[in-house]
Amino acid sequence: MNVKLWEERLQHFALVLGRLLLAYLFFTQLWWKVPPSFGCPANYAFTTAAANGTLNRTSGLCDWVGIESIGAKGPRPILVADMGSVGGPRLSVDIGFLDRLDGAFIDSFVMPNIRWFGFAVWGMEAFIFVSLFFGVFSRLGALVALAQSTQLWMGLAGLSIVGEWEWSYNWMPVVAFILLMVGAGRWLGIDQLLLPRLKASAGKGNRLAAALAWLM
Repeated sequence: MNVKLWEERLQHFALVLGRLLLAYLFFTQLWWKVPPSFGCPANYAFTTAAANGTLNRTSGLCDWVGIESIGAKGPRPILVADMGSVGGPRLSVDIGFLDRLDGAFIDSFVMPNIRWFGFAVWGMEAFIFVSLFFGVFSRLGALVALAQSTQLWMGLAGLSIVGEWEWSYNWMPVVAFILLMVGAGRWLGIDQLLLPRLKASAGKGNRLAAALAWLM
């Protein structure tokens, strides 16, 4: 029995499984914000908060963009470990500064341009699904997934006003980062078929082929 060979196969299986599951996660999120309305109300109204803290929720992408904007105005502890039940401390990391930056971007750019920016959001997530699911230019897909996951992490991880569990978001950038580092489409993906040809062309001095090979 070749132990090293089986270890490599199991490692590759884990990478392919992570790639497919992250791809499917983004696939599931495409259908509640379908263009051209992105699930928003006809007037593209965003969710707001009343003076007593009650949310006046709308729908679709406008709902969650509004929630992120509201959430950015308060403290944002993450990596919370509350040991109060055994007389210990409550450990956490406050990412309020990052959250306020994200909120400023949402308020000043995303909201005023939602009628076209929604296409960018939907298209980006559709690209992530296609890239990671089929393993084609999977490093580029993982890079886009890392950017999108990080934004979602800043905007929603542990957001108490809607009861978002922080670990739903903590793992997404981690998985995307791992896939970016290894190029997971090189196993059971289209990249596996294209990469040898691109490497051969890159070896002859083709810089475009070398750049495309890295994106795999």
